[in-house]
Amino acid sequence: MNPDILQTDVQQFINDNLNEEVSKLILKGSPFQGISIQELANQIQAKQKCSKKLPTWFATENIYYPEKISIEQTSSEITALYKSKLVKGKNLIDISGGFGVDAYFFSKLFEEVTHCEINIELSQIVAYNLNKLHVKNMKTIDQNGIDYIKNQTSTFDCIYTDPARRDQNKNKVFLLSDCTPNIPKHLETLFEKTETVLIKTSPLLDISLALKELQNVKEVHIVAINNEVKELLFLLEKNHIASVNVKTVNFKKDTVQKFDFILFEEKNEVNYSMPKKYLYEPNAAILKSGGFNEISRQLNISKLHQHTHLYTSDELIEFPGRTFEIEKVLPYNKKRIAKEVPKKANITTRNFPKTVAQIRKETKISDGGSSYIFFTKLLDDSKVLIVNNKVN
Repeated sequence: MNPDILQTDVQQFINDNLNEEVSKLILKGSPFQGISIQELANQIQAKQKCSKKLPTWFATENIYYPEKISIEQTSSEITALYKSKLVKGKNLIDISGGFGVDAYFFSKLFEEVTHCEINIELSQIVAYNLNKLHVKNMKTIDQNGIDYIKNQTSTFDCIYTDPARRDQNKNKVFLLSDCTPNIPKHLETLFEKTETVLIKTSPLLDISLALKELQNVKEVHIVAINNEVKELLFLLEKNHIASVNVKTVNFKKDTVQKFDFILFEEKNEVNYSMPKKYLYEPNAAILKSGGFNEISRQLNISKLHQHTHLYTSDELIEFPGRTFEIEKVLPYNKKRIAKEVPKKANITTRNFPKTVAQIRKETKISDGGSSYIFFTKLLDDSKVLIVNNKVN
């Protein structure tokens, strides 16, 4: 940490330049002694990223920001609040604490939270910011979290971790066993200190591979914001051997879409049909979950094709995704398209051999407008386009 950054005139400079192009500021150089322009640029860029992602930090005066990559990798307040409600108890330890956003929200529900961060400077930044955020029940430890809990005689009601997903060369890794800390390797140690382990992972992680690496998984949570998957969460319970509960959630501006099912209970008794009156597209969290048959069975709607994850019904239902009213279904025929399809439309492909770019080039349909067209396959393997009006 550079304490000079916290001076009043420096903080004013940072706030005054939040809407400026950082590249232009860098060319001008630093107006302050003891502070490089690179340090100022980092504070500005990191704070910019917090305006929507971390509004509590953004709105608090004299927050010290770490390298902007720490802001990019941290949970948003929306996802941190969600995960804080998944576990309960008196004491929790975050063994790979980062910028401390998750630990901050856990501290609102637990009596005591311990934040471990191996990066000494980042740990110091978190400790300083906690004072500004008026957090009194959280302590910071600048140490490897695995080593720390090994040396503790006490136990914890929950151990939380968000393993670093980059190797020594800063390349991204995707298997849990390649992350730091290596949770599959240390899982036995963790369960010596707790009954409950909560793990946050990359949204790109293959759920089936993660389940093979882990033990005692009770729940898998797939968390999306505005139809973009942000986090996968694995809730482990010591000695749990029963089914895995999959919970999907998609936070939209005005609503929250949820859909749950039991993993490995996906059955083949699914209704298929040609398009009816309404068309449904699952949100990103459900698509990530793989619960394609389960959503058909639970909501009593039909799939268009085994590999086309679009659904249809005659009666309008509340659906966790996008809902459309079908206007027409046409074969994939260029002459028919030229005559019967709007010249401007929003195009999506599902189980179709061509990309959106290829389709636009061939059909001359420009982007935009009020029509939504799905290029897809039906249960008889015919290639069609479904022209729709959006319901919600």
